[in-house]
Amino acid sequence: MLLRSFFFTLLLSALIANTSVLADASAPERSVGDGPYKRLILRGGIVVSGEGAPARGPMDIVIENDRIVKIVSVGHPGVPIKPNKRPVAKEGDIELNVEGQYILPGFIDMHAHIGGSAPNIPAEYVFKLWLAHGITTVREAGSFNGIDWVMDHTQRSAKNTIAAPRIFPYFVFGLGLDDDITTAKQAKKWVKSIAKKGAKGIKFFGATLEIMTAALTEAKKQGLGSMMHHAQLEVTNMNVVDSARLGLTSMEHWYGLPEALFEHQHIQNYSPEYNYNNEQDRFGEAGRLWQQAAKQGSEKWLTVRDELLALDFTLSPTFTIYEASRDLMRDMNADWHKDYTLPTLWNFFQPSRYAHGSYWFDWTTDDEIAWKKNYQQWMTFINDYKNQGGRVTAGSDSGYIFKIYGFSYIRELELLREAGFNALEVIQAATINGAEALGVSDEIGSIRVGKKADLVIVNENPLRNFKVLYGTGHFRLSDDNKPTRVGGVNYTIKDGIVYDAKALLAEVRDMVKQAKQAESNKADNH
Repeated sequence: MLLRSFFFTLLLSALIANTSVLADASAPERSVGDGPYKRLILRGGIVVSGEGAPARGPMDIVIENDRIVKIVSVGHPGVPIKPNKRPVAKEGDIELNVEGQYILPGFIDMHAHIGGSAPNIPAEYVFKLWLAHGITTVREAGSFNGIDWVMDHTQRSAKNTIAAPRIFPYFVFGLGLDDDITTAKQAKKWVKSIAKKGAKGIKFFGATLEIMTAALTEAKKQGLGSMMHHAQLEVTNMNVVDSARLGLTSMEHWYGLPEALFEHQHIQNYSPEYNYNNEQDRFGEAGRLWQQAAKQGSEKWLTVRDELLALDFTLSPTFTIYEASRDLMRDMNADWHKDYTLPTLWNFFQPSRYAHGSYWFDWTTDDEIAWKKNYQQWMTFINDYKNQGGRVTAGSDSGYIFKIYGFSYIRELELLREAGFNALEVIQAATINGAEALGVSDEIGSIRVGKKADLVIVNENPLRNFKVLYGTGHFRLSDDNKPTRVGGVNYTIKDGIVYDAKALLAEVRDMVKQAKQAESNKADNH
């Protein structure tokens, strides 16, 4: 019998309870964004390719419809651009002056949810926060809002009839079935069915060896990707190395990795009173897991690392989603909550024995210290994997544990930097690595002639400071000694459509303000 994780059970319960809400939460027809244009010229930007090359500029980029057709170096920093070097504008061309601004490939969030956690999360809210932070592509991990709902938004996004990133739906294993999958035959049948419905991949939490083998074999035949949260209920039967050998293409978070690194045990050292259904037990002891694993440079460490490298396995760590575990006050009091966090999300984040990830029953100093040590070894492995040529991507898992869409993705970039990535390696993880993992690096993921016009344009230099990518900007003291905020994405271009990122943020602020007013009115009426 396949064991569903407690996490998945909670999500399915929430889905059933909120079925009537989901229809109302659908994204409206697109009313923002200009283009794609027959011909658009970006003038004078500083280009960061995403492939690891250093920044270069000023550059002019010519875009026809949604394709980059020309990238031209038009001068040198600190001196005027000479007009004779520039691509000539034709009648009807649109020119956008981005002189001195940084142009990066559109970001790819490899662990994204279109709501699906708290009730009443409008897709419009999620999509606009993603676009406002330069995210042009998401891997939708689980499709918990339902197959039809997610596929509807996937197709509408592809047609650009809604303002949304490109969506790669990865259905959670067994989604849409009334009963668990218990045989290899059932697994193959389900995989074939979701391929026909347009899924791009599968998200697993765990299953028996026979079922996982059948599902992953069929997924490969159907050209589907795969990702896995190695749930603690199943990890003793299958750690990351086990699943990678079967054909799994990427792992989420870190569960299953330290277990693969165990040297003197097979099962995690659980406290006698541990109960997986107690969220504080679950997360409290997860924060002590890496201390039980082999250390850097050991024979076990090198064996696991090198086998995953040989299998071309992708790691998507999502450092950001667990950050409150090591510093709860930081995430509870993040700058953006006041203006950008919907009341339904804020309420969902509060301590509760029912809600997944709301495990702050009695979070202690020692819990946070354990998690800080957990991060140190976790980050060390991720950085070592990257240094040896392994593929690491950027994902956020927003909508849980005080993490807000868009903002938490930028925080993930900061945490990759903390893990030891240099700034260009961070951008590589956020762009071309994700495109490679999705199998679309010929179309998106870097700035090259022939690729789609998926771009992020920002005034400040993100290679110097990733904080300038936050929608709330970066806190700085001005020349006249006054506190100010600078930065934030100026434009996000997806499929050649130019979105004003700051205007999108203003619309989100209005949505949050109206939701708070509605909640206040409801309270007054009671």
